[in-house]
Amino acid sequence: MTTPIRVLIADDHAMFRSGLRAVLEAHPDTECVADVGDGRSAVAEVARLRPDVAILDVRMPKLDGLAATEAVVTAGGTRVLVLTTYDSEASLARALQAGASGFLLKTLPPEELIAAVRVAARGDAVIDPSMTRRLAGRLAGTLTAATEPTELEALTAREREVLLLVAGARSNSEIAAALRVGEETVKTHVSRILAKLGVRDRIHAVVYAHQHGLVDRP
Repeated sequence: MTTPIRVLIADDHAMFRSGLRAVLEAHPDTECVADVGDGRSAVAEVARLRPDVAILDVRMPKLDGLAATEAVVTAGGTRVLVLTTYDSEASLARALQAGASGFLLKTLPPEELIAAVRVAARGDAVIDPSMTRRLAGRLAGTLTAATEPTELEALTAREREVLLLVAGARSNSEIAAALRVGEETVKTHVSRILAKLGVRDRIHAVVYAHQHGLVDRP
């Protein structure tokens, strides 16, 4: 039997925590190991329990979710999903720069939230599709170095096609369906794209694509 994904929840609203815990515990591949009401407790419990994924609200007492994200990511071993009621571009930028694996709105349907937990647990990154284009504009200047044209030239025609679909906030399964290939093939393409472009994850691949005008090109 597969070991469940161990998740910690941090949110200052007890009812939201309770609901999210119920959603997690309704799925056999996820379990909630703790829920806390402030950022300082979140950092302490992550250090103690070492969950696979921490779901952190942006606005929390004692230590906000963005500062908590930075502390958790710096310690290593736990992936962070940041949840918020507000689609603030500034919060989005800070969360991703702090190393979060995703930025999601609390209005996300439960099944999509569970899918995001699974994505984060396997080391990938996810962002609410409604934020993708705004993310690109906000983070376009945050990549560590100007990218040489040779990096784009290193992509095969199929890898460029996959990059454009990633930039359109398509999931691996959606890309697989669009290209009529298997999901493992898509994962291989994405891994090669990230390596060739020298970007950290698929979110920064989205930024890269927008920064270099690939999305608007024919």
